[in-house]
Order: sequence, then structure tokens, then C-alpha cells
Amino acid sequence: MLNAEKMQNLIQSAGSAAEESGEKLEILYRDEHLVAVNKPSGLLVHRSEIDRHETRFALQLVRDQLGQWVYPVHRLDRPTSGVLLLALNPEAARRLGEAFAAGAVEKTYLAVVRGIPTEEGVIDYPLTEELDRHSDRLARPDKGPQPAVTEFRRLATVELPCPVGRYPTSRYSLVEARPKTGRKHQLRRHFKHLFHPLIGDTKHGEGRHNRFFRDSYDCRRLLLAAVEITLPHPITGQPLRIGAPLEDSFAAVIEKLGWKKAVP
Repeated sequence: MLNAEKMQNLIQSAGSAAEESGEKLEILYRDEHLVAVNKPSGLLVHRSEIDRHETRFALQLVRDQLGQWVYPVHRLDRPTSGVLLLALNPEAARRLGEAFAAGAVEKTYLAVVRGIPTEEGVIDYPLTEELDRHSDRLARPDKGPQPAVTEFRRLATVELPCPVGRYPTSRYSLVEARPKTGRKHQLRRHFKHLFHPLIGDTKHGEGRHNRFFRDSYDCRRLLLAAVEITLPHPITGQPLRIGAPLEDSFAAVIEKLGWKKAVP
């Protein structure tokens, strides 16, 4: 959970570029307490050491679009697209943070992975803290692996007559994943652990398969999208489900692989 001071620092750290661009994000849900937007792949949620020169951030784009302060309550990796939830007041931010910490929020992702995993399963594999290259000063050297659990099910498969590796064909799968914990890069690291890395993952994936998708399908992104989030409303407590359509770049790959009917 992000404290109020850190939230304000993230909000106030934006440059003027976001205000001047006029760029708008798709609003998936909005009321007086929270807003959910469809974050595109490649957009940082807030200012980060990952790219000190970046001037576009989801926080500032939404703030300028709505004309009011917004408060981050969770994160999506820069290359991941999909549902991004933001609070519109400190009380909603506090309660949403508590809901995330208590495991009351369920997030559903779609991903394309190399190979064919089991039809369904649970990945229970603790993860050590993963640091960005500029954040070593924040490291806790004594911090051991933390519990990390992901549920998944396979939705579709394909075998292509293309020898990307040592075999005459290459196989890929569309999977639905639900992380039960919130470790950094959890889905990317968990599927790598299963030897089914995500396509487009330049850090945990395989370069030859990433290049194949780039050359064959003009796919230049991580094929991971947050497609749904369910949670109790922070003020009313009523169940809330928010879905996001796949970004065009992701949907195009799904269609080319013949998986359109497999998408929930």
C-alpha cells in the first residue's frame, strides 16, 4: 500500500508534457470514489527510475483528463496493458490499499506463452525481491524469498510449422492467469519457472521466440494484459467487476493465431 505522502510525490513529480499532449486514456469505470482506465502497453504508471527521461505517465494523463487528483493503489508493469485502478480521494485510496493487502481483490490476466502448459494448475513458487538497476539502494540484502502463488488455465494452443528452436515446429498457448499474491513481475517469473516464458518478455523470456513474433506478426510488446479486476467497492462494499478489452496490438496476434473464440 502506498502512503499518502508518497502518493502526492508521485502525482506532483510530473512534467508539463502530459498536460500539453492532450492524450486521453479509455475510461472503463468511474464514480466519485475511483476510476479505472485501460493502460496501454509501454506507458509507465508513474515517474520511475526505470526511465528517468520519460515524460508520459498514466497518473498524470488521468489527472489531466479528469481535472482532479488521482491516487495510485496498485501497479502494472510498463509493458503490460489493461485495467489500472486509481482512487479519487484519500479515503478510497486507503480502503483500496487495505483490500489489496487483504487479498480481497482478484486480478485476471491473459498471456501468450511458449509451449503447451498443463490444462490448469497452481504455481506455488516463492520469489526473491527483484530490483531495477537504479534501485539497489532500496534493497534489503537479508530479505529471503517471499510467498508467491498464481492460478492458471490454458485456453488455446497452436502448433506452427516454423522451426524457431531445434524442433521442426513451434508451439504456443493462450493462458488465463490469476495471481494470488502481488510480487514484482510475478506472472513473468512464474511462467519462466514452468519453462513456458511469456512472449515479448525481454527480461525473462526467450529472444528467438520474441523475434519470431516480431518478424511474423509485427508484435513488439509483451503479450500480457490485465483483462479484469474484481473487488468490493471501497465505500459501499458492493461487489465490483471491471473488464478491459485487449489492446489492438494484442488482439491482432490473437486473431492471427486463430484464438479469437477462446478469449473469455
